[in-house]
Amino acid sequence: MRKAKSRAASDVSALSAMSLAKLRSEWERRYGAAPRHRSAELLRRVLAWRIQADVHGGFDAPTRRMLGHEQGKVQMAATAGMRLAREWAGRRHEVVVVDGGVIYDGSTYGSLSEVARHITGQRWNGPRFFGLRQANVR
Repeated sequence: MRKAKSRAASDVSALSAMSLAKLRSEWERRYGAAPRHRSAELLRRVLAWRIQADVHGGFDAPTRRMLGHEQGKVQMAATAGMRLAREWAGRRHEVVVVDGGVIYDGSTYGSLSEVARHITGQRWNGPRFFGLRQANVR
């Protein structure tokens, strides 16, 4: 077991140097068809989780029950203290949710949608843009 844990740690570490194309290839080698994430960082994190879950186990029983009950349709609400990040146009954008707004790039905005509009120049549903809505998953 110790050898498997050590191997998983080195495999996860190796992901940091991989491009999106290499991450997809690695996923396909291990698990079959790769998810269609467009963000290398997101795919890197999901792949790292899967590699570690293979060795250490996945979700605990209460979490599996909750996900099964909701049929995987988990929607979160942004709450104060939450940090959210999104890669857009080759740049990582990070916000911090505070009471009554969102801090992005040193400025306070009234909502996630305002930040998404500032980043993209287009009207977006802010929670969807930052991955808090199921519709963001492709």
